[in-house]
Amino acid sequence: MFHTQLPAVDAAAVPADGFLLDVREHDEWAAGHAEGALHIPMGEVVARAAEVPGDQRVHVVCRVGGRSAQVAQYLIAQGVEAVNVDGGMLGWEAAGRPLVADGGAEAYVL
Repeated sequence: MFHTQLPAVDAAAVPADGFLLDVREHDEWAAGHAEGALHIPMGEVVARAAEVPGDQRVHVVCRVGGRSAQVAQYLIAQGVEAVNVDGGMLGWEAAGRPLVADGGAEAYVL
């Protein structure tokens, strides 16, 4: 059995108009997320897979990259062009990418 390398990009390399799928839990999302991202917690991805576009690259992100790697692998198996965001939202924040929070609070990565 051989393993294929999971496609990945650094948080700083995600295009500003790229499709971002955030698979963190609700409390993590509420604390701070990328504006315009689609939020589907990892445990809901299979049931909500129809919400993920099949006609463009999907950048999958979580807190550090573990959950998003699993979701990216699943999406690739479904025929979606998915890539894991290395470093997750911590990498996103460290790269100076903008964050928004629910309710107008100061955004941070939980």
